[in-house]
Amino acid sequence: MNALIRFFRAPWTFWIALLLITWTLSTWSFPLYKALDARWIIRFPSQLQVPLDVWLTAFFKWLQNDADLFFFTFRDLTRFLSSLIEWPYDQVRALMADGFESGQGSNAVEIAPPLSWIAVIFILIALGRYARDWWLAALVGGCFVYLAVFGQWDSAMVTLSSVIIAVPIGVALGLGIGILTYRLPWFDRLIRPILDLMQTVPVFAYLVPVLVLFGFGPVAALIATLIYATPPMVRIASLALKSVPTEVVEAGRIVGCTERQMMWRVLVPSAMPTLMVGVNQVIMLTLNMVIIASMIGAGGLGFDVLSALRRLDIGGGIEAGVAIVVMAIALDRLSQAFVRRPPSAILPANLGTLRRHPWLVTTLVVVVVTYLLGLFLPAVQSYPAALTLTTGTFWSDAMEWININYFDTFEAVKSFFLTVLLLPVKRFFSGIPWAWGIIAMGLAAWRVGGWRLGLMAALMTTFIAASGFWAKAMITIYLCGVSVLIAYAIGVPLGIWAGQNTRVNSVVGAIMDTLQTLPSFVYLIPVVMLFRVGDFSAMIAIVLYALAPAVRYAAHGIRSIDPQMIEAGLVSGCTPRQLLWRVKLPLAAPSLLLGLNQTIMLALSMLVITALVGTRDLGQEVYIALTKADTGHGIVAGLCVAFIAIIADRILTALSKSSKQRVEAA
Repeated sequence: MNALIRFFRAPWTFWIALLLITWTLSTWSFPLYKALDARWIIRFPSQLQVPLDVWLTAFFKWLQNDADLFFFTFRDLTRFLSSLIEWPYDQVRALMADGFESGQGSNAVEIAPPLSWIAVIFILIALGRYARDWWLAALVGGCFVYLAVFGQWDSAMVTLSSVIIAVPIGVALGLGIGILTYRLPWFDRLIRPILDLMQTVPVFAYLVPVLVLFGFGPVAALIATLIYATPPMVRIASLALKSVPTEVVEAGRIVGCTERQMMWRVLVPSAMPTLMVGVNQVIMLTLNMVIIASMIGAGGLGFDVLSALRRLDIGGGIEAGVAIVVMAIALDRLSQAFVRRPPSAILPANLGTLRRHPWLVTTLVVVVVTYLLGLFLPAVQSYPAALTLTTGTFWSDAMEWININYFDTFEAVKSFFLTVLLLPVKRFFSGIPWAWGIIAMGLAAWRVGGWRLGLMAALMTTFIAASGFWAKAMITIYLCGVSVLIAYAIGVPLGIWAGQNTRVNSVVGAIMDTLQTLPSFVYLIPVVMLFRVGDFSAMIAIVLYALAPAVRYAAHGIRSIDPQMIEAGLVSGCTPRQLLWRVKLPLAAPSLLLGLNQTIMLALSMLVITALVGTRDLGQEVYIALTKADTGHGIVAGLCVAFIAIIADRILTALSKSSKQRVEAA
């Protein structure tokens, strides 16, 4: 027994043995199981499967139709919540996009038009100048001028309306829950697993119950967006409050602050820079959600991208996708500027309103003047359609030219990867027996993080098998694994290169910024046009989407190495190759593992979206559940994806911690 334990504790023999046994069982044993009529070893017995999806579907139907909560029904509660969001959303959308009307339908009469495009751009320029300087004002203004010039203004204002409503609600909810986690340790322990699920369950899985409970429309889309965008704010708020220096807290107690005063006059102001990072995250995640939310009625730029994908209109899809990127860049830079903005100087009380608030007064004047001029000059109210530009034809023609001239080359590359890499790996994972998969996952997690992590991994893997999604989960792991392997093989060398060369870092950083701000759906349009539908197209899209963290964490790990360690390596006579492999990479190992973790998380989130290009994995199950409004099926399939993500996250986090401890000990 002791010899067996020593064998499994060996660093390489454990993983080699585990891989060989899994390969043997999955490759050579399936014909034997088939001959012996023991297919239950491969597929979990149907009579033992837990019908959790049926139970969940029945539960949501009961909630929707029959649930009574004291003096009102659950449907009354959902309608009340919808009304709380719908009214302010309608007002903001009227102000930004539709205009104010009296009456409904054909009898509607316009009372006032929306803000003119000139007024909106001036407001954003004023915010940029107030937050930092004229350079930021020019960047933000230029981004929104782009939206007007390229004909994306109306859709962009609908999307901006959603952002204006979703961000304050998400920030308020996140801050409120973060305060509770700070004050109540038991609540912190309770909410953490829920936040993990909210961040790892595929977004499509949110849409199914939201669609059932709140119906189709922008309100349901906003609720799904809040579920997706709020968890980071909760985590950041909790971390920010806990990170306030004890000296500041003690000073507040000494002056006699009450609990309320301590929170709102001491802790929150002290944590404001970190809290603004959370605000930035809510904005970015809200914009990242606009395309997916358009599936249940969000409208705006997201709907334009989704429609273009359905029509395979590469020009229209790229234009709408770039518009989302442009808006994301403007709002991201603006929110970051507010994070770093120094406190305003206290002005004398005897100054007039104009001198105390010059930008506010000027903005109000511009809004009023453009409103009055817009009544007589349509070009002031709406950007002239005759002056709009489009790049749609260029992109479509370029894609057509590439297809005509390089079709055979792309097909050869696709066939090579399918034959040499994708299909063999797919056969390997598809043949893994569920029982051995549970044991292998439990042993791997136990080897890395102890028996608790091993038990958690085994239980989560058992849930996947018992819910009837084992085969789909193996396809998910295969496609995610291959994509992560390729993304990591490309990203780490790029990151190492960027981490050692400032000029390369600026170029690679700009490319990664672009890839990370592009909406996930945008990757699918050119990939499908070049490679058609299938696993190879999904792999390319996932690699492009998940590449950024591999590059960034590798570059960060190389740059964060203590120069004295590098100097010691040079003094000891290391060649550049030895310095990289024996000094830099071991010291950067924790960052590299964190980069692998984030690469896997992004790959899994993108994998669900690639169901639109013909994959046959858990993502497709979630998407089918959305199209059929099958709540239980979608939630269970989403939980399976979440459990795969959680297992990978916990294992890699444990590896990163142990690697960091070894580096510190050395």
